[in-house]
Amino acid sequence: MIKLKTINYQPEYLLGVNNLTVLYGTVKALAGISFNVNKGEIVALIGPNGAGKSTALKAVSGVLGANGGYIENGDIFFEGKNIKGFRTHELVKIGISLVPEGRRVFPTMSVMENLEMGAYTLDNKFMSLRAKERISRVFKLFPILFERRKQKAGTLSSGEQQMLVIGRALILKPKLLLADEPSLGLSPNYVELIFDKLVEINKEGTSILFVEQNALIALEVCHRGYVFELGSISFEGEKRSLIENEVIRKVYLGG
Repeated sequence: MIKLKTINYQPEYLLGVNNLTVLYGTVKALAGISFNVNKGEIVALIGPNGAGKSTALKAVSGVLGANGGYIENGDIFFEGKNIKGFRTHELVKIGISLVPEGRRVFPTMSVMENLEMGAYTLDNKFMSLRAKERISRVFKLFPILFERRKQKAGTLSSGEQQMLVIGRALILKPKLLLADEPSLGLSPNYVELIFDKLVEINKEGTSILFVEQNALIALEVCHRGYVFELGSISFEGEKRSLIENEVIRKVYLGG
């Protein structure tokens, strides 16, 4: 049974990250950053390689320790509860799902079996019916996965694997979907399709926090964004204010 401790928190936030400092050994990857995601939002974390944006997502998603990092200071709130230090399987149970970088499918298992793995935490009594309903929803969202349902996941194209990983993360109907570099390694057509689907998922009620190097497309689909630089946040704001910022346009949007 997961025990959640309620402490000081601003209730309009679905996710609130406060004064977060993360170290890898003696190297400070994040230096007291704060950001939030409100209910119904798409929030983008953008910036150059090594700026700390993926570290921030790893801290929220509970996989930081697996990468050799640790939280030195700060708190992470979800629906008013402090979830700092929770592992990924604990976060899934309270409504947070992760789409990891690199499309980590189970390559020797079929598409259907990969989706069924997303239902492993559902109560046994209801698992069959609920899993079938949610898998059907994934097939509606990504029809190509239905066509490939008996095919081994390792034989899918990179874009199809990304659809599969997103679909697997949706099986438990998360309140917050985390996505780490969803466009990485994809062709332009698949990049556009994946982000169109993320917008569709958001419109159906799932809040989204994602890390993305392609600042142009990130700012096209998000409601708000945070620009990371050397372990800190240099700019933040609504989409329009970031797009119109002269520095951001010059550095990240090609002028």
